[in-house]
This record gives sequence, structure tokens and C-alpha cells, in this order.
Amino acid sequence: MTFRPDDLPTELAEALERARPRLGRLGHRLLFFSSVGSTNDVAAGLAATGDAEGAVVVADAQTAGRGRRGHTWFSPPGAGVYVSLVLAPAHARHSASRAVSLVTLMAGVALVEAVQQVTGLAADIKWPNDLLVGRRKLAGILAEGVARPAAGGYMSFVVLGYGLNVSPAAYPQEIDERVTCLETELGRRVDRPMLVAETIAVMAERYADLLACRFDAILDAWRDRSPGSRGARVSWESPSGIKSGVTDGIDDTGALLVRSGSRVERIVSGEIRWGA
Repeated sequence: MTFRPDDLPTELAEALERARPRLGRLGHRLLFFSSVGSTNDVAAGLAATGDAEGAVVVADAQTAGRGRRGHTWFSPPGAGVYVSLVLAPAHARHSASRAVSLVTLMAGVALVEAVQQVTGLAADIKWPNDLLVGRRKLAGILAEGVARPAAGGYMSFVVLGYGLNVSPAAYPQEIDERVTCLETELGRRVDRPMLVAETIAVMAERYADLLACRFDAILDAWRDRSPGSRGARVSWESPSGIKSGVTDGIDDTGALLVRSGSRVERIVSGEIRWGA
């Protein structure tokens, strides 16, 4: 599949240039699209065809944006931040498997930190991949694995996509009451090019933590930003049927711990219903 990127808008190019000293492994290749189906699809294409670690894909709009478990991510033009990164957490020095398991949590920490640095707004993280203000969703994260043939086996990449609502938009009726945006929460305009650049820069800093196996720094920051990870009622589908319990934190691989009766269940994936 061939993608034809557009010219990088001047304001975004200037914001990225100011952030350049902080971008680390990210941004050596950057593709911008006025509109694209999915930034994750473009990034996956890059990962599947070459040594693409650090590639960044940015779009002003997506026509087929998606979230976890096949959900649609509404991505209207000019209203959000839509970015995908090609990461290689398997390059972590001592514990590649643990680094891979913490990619989504790392991204949540970086995104909430970038938002606060640019706007002053302190959002919360909801396990495993959402940013919330109150009960409304502000941002979502989607990590997808890509493997390509390499000498002696396969090279594994993770395409990390995130969508962040910036400006008010005519959201579909089914999600309108469950989402929010930065400008609504702040009551003022937000500099979107600066926000794009800052999210990439902070992602680069936290990605460096991941590759250096500074896992405790990521986990501690995530726990500080996720009040719902302890004491919230949840339910989920298990092989034996619907279960419910109270959240009891996360373990060192990022799995959600839920106290159910006398047991502590460890949840690594699946659909969680909160407040159940």
C-alpha cells in the first residue's frame, strides 16, 4: 500500500524543530497527512518494510481511526491530535518482554504529562489506555504489534497510536456524552502544533525510560495518575462467566489486579466495565 504524505504545515514544523533536542530516537522520519484512513496503518506499513524504529506519522484527520477491540476513534479535521509512532521495545537492555508489556502504560504516562505541561490540565489515566477528565474520555491509546522477517528470525515492532481531543466537534450521538476535549475543559484555545510536538517529545523521554528498563519510574508515575486503579468496582468476562470485584492496583507488568471475594484476579486484556 502506498501513502502519499502532504507537506508539513509551517506551525507544526516550527514546533517540532523547537522540540528536536528532546526527540531522542523519535522523528528521524516524519510523515504528515491532511487526511488518512489510519495513522496506525501507515506506521504499520513502515514497520513491515524496513528498519523504521522512531518513525512518526501525524494526521490532521482520520477517516478510519480506531481504538481497542475494533472501536472507532472519531477523528475530525482540525479537532484533535492523531499520531502514531513505530517503537521497538524488544531493544530494551535486560527485559524485552516486560518492556513490551508496559508500552501502553508508558504512553499513558507520557500523554498525561505532555497535556499538563502544555495546558496545565491534570487528567487521569484509566487502565489500560484512556485519559479521562472526570468521567469523560479525553484521549485513547492503541498499541499493535508488527513483525517483519529479519536475519535469523523476526524483528518485532510496536505501532503506538494515540488520539487526543483538542477542540469541540460534532461527536456522534452514541459517544457525545462520554467524551470531552481540552478546549471545553479549559475554556480557551489550545496551541495544537505545540501539543503535537510536546506529546512526541515526552513520548521520546518515556520511551528512553522503557528501553533503559527504568520500569519503576513508569509504573510509579502511572499509579500516581490513576486513582481508579484502586478501589473502583469493575466487572469483566471470564471463561467461567461474568465476574466482578474491586480494583487493587497493577502489578509490575502492568496487569490490572482486582480483588474478587477472597481472590485477587490478574487481568491482562479484555473489556472492563467500570462502576459495575
